[in-house]
Amino acid sequence: MTIKESILKSLEDINNLANAAEVYNHIVTKGYYEFGAKSPAALVSAMLGEFIKNGDSRIKRTKVSGQTYKYYLTKIEKTVLIDQLDLDVDKIKPKKNEYQERDLHKLLSSFLKNTDIYSKTIFHEQSLNSKDNHQKWIHPDVVGIQFLNLHSKINQTFLKAINKLDIFKISSYEIKREINSDYELKKTFFQAVSNSSWANYGYLVAFEISDSLNEEMERLNQSFGIGIIELKANPYESKILFPAKYKDLDFKTIDKLCKINKDFEKFIEQVEKLMTASDKYYKSTEKELDEFCDSYFLNDTEIDEYCKEKYIPVN
Repeated sequence: MTIKESILKSLEDINNLANAAEVYNHIVTKGYYEFGAKSPAALVSAMLGEFIKNGDSRIKRTKVSGQTYKYYLTKIEKTVLIDQLDLDVDKIKPKKNEYQERDLHKLLSSFLKNTDIYSKTIFHEQSLNSKDNHQKWIHPDVVGIQFLNLHSKINQTFLKAINKLDIFKISSYEIKREINSDYELKKTFFQAVSNSSWANYGYLVAFEISDSLNEEMERLNQSFGIGIIELKANPYESKILFPAKYKDLDFKTIDKLCKINKDFEKFIEQVEKLMTASDKYYKSTEKELDEFCDSYFLNDTEIDEYCKEKYIPVN
């Protein structure tokens, strides 16, 4: 971890206002960075100043009661720090880069729908014990399913009779706004590994990915089989940078997810209904699954209006 990464990680851990000394002490306590300078605390203070001087949008600072500067992550000012900073959320005009992670879900669902994959957002907060931070290493952000389309009814019946698992593939998607450092890549990648252990395919999806990480992404993909998708404001320009490797379904974990999350359970239920539907009811059951899953864009005008509304950068 670099000194900058250790500062960002410490502010994330603290999840509140912190002065330079508090950030330094946290880095030392957690062993995030091995200091070699004669004045390590001064180095942390200087680096925090560099974040502000360079206009880095991830960190802000404020003076509380006339004291020295305290720093915090921008992403927590509208949730954790509203009272402390005396912010009126309704009067805060979002910047163009302040889109939310879940605003990207519709872009992903449109990209997937274009390849005949039905996708559904899994809302973590609706799960049992949803306040347990360890839950985020269990749930996927989005789950998707693709059916093997066989035009011949004889082939469909034959394949179902042999093994129903051969007529569909389930994927898991972990979505992030941006991945800018080696530390961020590893953290989000292994979250995707954990959250997709049950699925046929696992993917890490990000809207902004640093070009400097290509070599490390390739290494991780080859070692662990998690695919990586670069999402674009025009979802049809999104790219699978590294494809995921196939693995068998883990039904024990699927069962666990069904027990703790109603969205996931309902998704599996809808899939089962479609797989077992007779020819007479297949179309209506397929429509039911489509309506249950995430919505997607119908034309380019919808995409442009959505990105503008959500402050998603288009370039």
